[in-house]
Amino acid sequence: MGQIKVKIRFDYVSKAPSGKFFGNKNIEQLADNIRQQKVAKMRNVPIQGVRIEDIDMSQDIYTLVDDVTGKSAAYAPVVITIGADKIDEVIKFIIMDEFRTIEILEPTESLLTKGDLERLLFVVSQELSECRDQLRRQLDNGR
Repeated sequence: MGQIKVKIRFDYVSKAPSGKFFGNKNIEQLADNIRQQKVAKMRNVPIQGVRIEDIDMSQDIYTLVDDVTGKSAAYAPVVITIGADKIDEVIKFIIMDEFRTIEILEPTESLLTKGDLERLLFVVSQELSECRDQLRRQLDNGR
């Protein structure tokens, strides 16, 4: 499989702080700050085989209330259009917690060879393993 072009939506979340540590900033401002930081990082940190083609932060920040906890959370959406040399390079983006949707722009049709499918599944396995390891480290540090 050759080049791929996708639009990926991320929603960066800010939950209502429990104390006054954050001062007068509301959760929508915090969500926007998080979005700005994450987008700046994506712009400035190159990823081999991936090109950031467009970043759209024009969607409004929205707030939801958790039915169980009753706490508010603000979500700052961003849509990023990326070009990648191979489909497995897109995996890094779709395993992020903030990932919401993906739209494949190019190619309109694709045929995966046996080798392409094996490589894709291998990369998914590696990424999931890294996520599990990171969670284990975070849990171990919390003890």
